[in-house]
Amino acid sequence: MDATMKRLILFALMSVTSSLALADTLTLKPGHPDSYIVQKGDTLWDISAQFLNDPWRWPKLWGANPQIANPHLIYPGDRLTLVFIDGEPRLVVKPQLRKSPEGRKMAKDGAIPAIDLALIQPYLVNNRVVDPDWFGQQAMVLGGESPSRFHVSDNIVYVHAELPKGQKLGIYDAGRIFTSKVDDSVLGQEIILSASGRVVESGPISKVELLTNLKETRAGFRAIAIEDDSLMSAYFMPKPARITEPAYVLGAEKKLREVGKLDVVYISQGSSSGVEPGDVFSIYRDGETVVIDDEGKPVSTIDRNAYENLLAKFGSEQAIKVPDIYHGNLMVFKVFDKVSMGLIMVNDRPVRADDKLTVPESANLRSE
Repeated sequence: MDATMKRLILFALMSVTSSLALADTLTLKPGHPDSYIVQKGDTLWDISAQFLNDPWRWPKLWGANPQIANPHLIYPGDRLTLVFIDGEPRLVVKPQLRKSPEGRKMAKDGAIPAIDLALIQPYLVNNRVVDPDWFGQQAMVLGGESPSRFHVSDNIVYVHAELPKGQKLGIYDAGRIFTSKVDDSVLGQEIILSASGRVVESGPISKVELLTNLKETRAGFRAIAIEDDSLMSAYFMPKPARITEPAYVLGAEKKLREVGKLDVVYISQGSSSGVEPGDVFSIYRDGETVVIDDEGKPVSTIDRNAYENLLAKFGSEQAIKVPDIYHGNLMVFKVFDKVSMGLIMVNDRPVRADDKLTVPESANLRSE
């Protein structure tokens, strides 16, 4: 290997190492405070946003402090102070003690959560993504004691299955079927909770009393036992997602064309790809393809003719793709087999279906 090649390899290795080191460095916001008193309604993410360009990295900001290795020890009234340990910024906590021998008294649910759980609590139970064939095999609602087509709380409905008396059920309506844009394979069936119920009489046709309803229940809906994991804990430790295959936004939970901060979206990876609650993705929109016309002038997407569209679609030396555009980041909070649900935590621009998901980058890298 000649000296020039050795120098090139060494330069490449140094560049990669420098990028990784930069990506692992916390970047403080200009004008950040030196301390902060925790307020009721704060979240760990919100507090970190007072100090960091990348608030999802709050575990690293607080990682060196053994007092708050468990974030549930952070309460309203605590004073967080910014210090530097080995050149790295860290937050340390000083509990606000009451003037009494017992010291600080806090309710069990008074600790500061990672995110505002009220934003996602309904989705922890209400929405699921399942295999369409499996859903089609679940017990069907045939109708109800009421002659009405629609059934609500306190109504009795008939379910075509012998179900154990006392069993709690979720009554689900079919939603969208998500497919992969890579190979058109089915990723899953969205199912939407319409009501909860309890079996009051067991038999070949079981009677189910509807306990609560989010919308009217109709014949054809499916009854599914409420599982313990649908009531999962809503505590999340954010960490960079691992990308093993192309990932993208499938659509918004609200079926809107564009959504923003604190909206919920479905994404195209799930537990089968190693996705876990707490995984953070960066969201990017594909950069447009600029075509160079016969006169050597660039033509933007909105000005291309049919021929130039073909050049852009199938690739050509005349078609030049500009860099992708950063739109924000999201955190996964609920995972299914091939699909997950994520909450948009930051968005610089609106997010929509087909936006790409990548390993999150530090804000100082994006700004270069």
